[in-house]
Amino acid sequence: MTTISQTFRGQTVITTFETSPAHAHDLMDRLRAAYDEVISRQPGFINAALHMNDAMTRICNYSQWERREDYQAMLRTPEMRERNRVIGTLCKGFEPVMYEVVAVK
Repeated sequence: MTTISQTFRGQTVITTFETSPAHAHDLMDRLRAAYDEVISRQPGFINAALHMNDAMTRICNYSQWERREDYQAMLRTPEMRERNRVIGTLCKGFEPVMYEVVAVK
């Protein structure tokens, strides 16, 4: 289970995917498979949560990693490079952004 805490000292990554209702469920299936088969097994992975908006036009991925370098290494694996090429065909674009938790209310 994902826990958001101000004391978390790892790396938080929030990735947003812009998609269409026609591709949203296929994209979500690909993301789930990536987590089940590759991402969750990478060094430094802590947890993640996937979210889809009501209009099925955006998917948000919230993930936590022990270190920034762990996340970056996962992206460079051959498996994820290939998966991200396929994921890119199911969305207009996606952008991973690294964040620091500064407040929890």
